[in-house]
Amino acid sequence: MSKEFPSAGFLLPCEILLKQMIKSTIAAVAASPFLFAGAAFAGPYVNIESNLSYPDGEYTGATTDVHFGYEGTSGEKIGYYLQGGPSINHSEAADSTETELSGKIGGSYAFAADTALYGEVSGQTGEDATGDDVVNWGGKLGVKFLF
Repeated sequence: MSKEFPSAGFLLPCEILLKQMIKSTIAAVAASPFLFAGAAFAGPYVNIESNLSYPDGEYTGATTDVHFGYEGTSGEKIGYYLQGGPSINHSEAADSTETELSGKIGGSYAFAADTALYGEVSGQTGEDATGDDVVNWGGKLGVKFLF
């Protein structure tokens, strides 16, 4: 499922589309405080997240997720979300960029007025050392305290 993109100094159609999506998302986020002030939002969303890696201060790569998702609540104590889409991965060692599919599902439970437990499971397609297609899984679990 990997697709290598050359970095020859010109934009590929997916890069142009990504830039247009980013501009639209920035405009929507800028307007959102005026549209949803004072109300909790539940429904579809776009989440663009980039994670860069700098072990020992040296850049080794980056992963940028362009996810489309849905979030909601069940009662006053339970929140949930589901998101997925392309994940653009750059490796400095190979000087290559590949696009994979990734997704996340998560939720939270407010067991007190100022304390909530949350968790997330994520997955991303890829290849192992032998070239076989695999799904790399991850997880997150935490407690959030409000002051």
